[in-house]
Formats: sequence, C-alpha cells, structure tokens
Amino acid sequence: MSTASVTLRPGTVLADLLPASRTRDIALVIGGAALTGIAAQLSVLVPGSPVPVSGQTFAALLVGTALGARRGFLSLALYAVVGMAGMPWFAEGASGYGMPSFGYILGMLLAATVVGDLARRGADRSVLRTAGAMAVGSVIIYAVGVPYLALATGMSFGAAVSAGLVPFLIGDALKAALAMGALPTAWKLIGRRG
Repeated sequence: MSTASVTLRPGTVLADLLPASRTRDIALVIGGAALTGIAAQLSVLVPGSPVPVSGQTFAALLVGTALGARRGFLSLALYAVVGMAGMPWFAEGASGYGMPSFGYILGMLLAATVVGDLARRGADRSVLRTAGAMAVGSVIIYAVGVPYLALATGMSFGAAVSAGLVPFLIGDALKAALAMGALPTAWKLIGRRG
C-alpha cells in the first residue's frame, strides 16, 4: 500500500504512517512524554503569575495530534505520572502534584486526547482545521488549569484568569501558528512521497 493511499484513509494520524507494531506504539508513547518533558524546560517566568510560559503546551498538543487520542493520552499520562513520581521534567524542572500549575498538566492530558481524536477526523490536514483543533486544545487546558490554579493558590477565579490565562494568549497564538504550518505541511510532504 502506498503512503499516498494511507494518507487518504479516514482515521489516520501521522503516527499511523509508521509500520504498525506494539514496539512502535510503546516508543511513540515514551517519545511523546519525553518530548513534552524536554519542551517544558523551555520556560520563562511571567511576572505576577506562578505559571511560566513553556513549550510543554505546544508539545502536548502536537503529541496528541500526531499520535492520535489513545497514544496521545498515554503519552501525557506517562508524562504526568513520572513527573508526579519525582522526575523533574515539568516546567522549570519541577516535579510533584502540589504546584499551582499542575492543573495545566491535567488539562494537557485531556487536550491531547481531544486533539488526537480531532486529528483522526482530519483536523490536522489544513491550516484552518489545525487552528481550530489547537484552539479547542488550548481552551481545554485553560478550562482545567485556571480553576486548579485558583483552588491551589486561594486566588479568586478572576485573579486566576488574570494570572493564569491572559498573559499566555499571545504565546498560544504563536504556538498555534507553528502547528498550523507544521502539521498540514507534513501531510503534504508525505502525500508527495507516496
């Protein structure tokens, strides 16, 4: 079967283009968790916020989209569990679950699952659909992360929105722009090779 025919089959995500095996799936799950942990180290403190800007949200959405819902969920679950167990690969080299930003990690787990499902429906094949999938994923991350931030810090919900959402909107737009270019381009390149 040629790669071009695989790319046209409904329900295919980028990871499905690799030869299928249990070893492939295990490697993809571990690789997705590692990518998220590495991207989390690209972080910048935000004045007035206990939540840094980091690359982990972009990586989580990319992992979900490229691997699909099941493998994306497993990757982010592995990332969360290993980080809770003490691996210092959350943003700023943190670990554990007691930090105020842990809700964002839980949101990333859910978001990776949802964008993975959207990718199976073709949401990563065009610029506009990819933008929509990234927006949905970001909303999910904030829908879990901001309330958790409020509870963990004792902030009002409004203060949590000001500290844990508003400062990140421009960065999220840039991350979405990267995904909007990268994912559809990857599908086009694969289609040309097939």
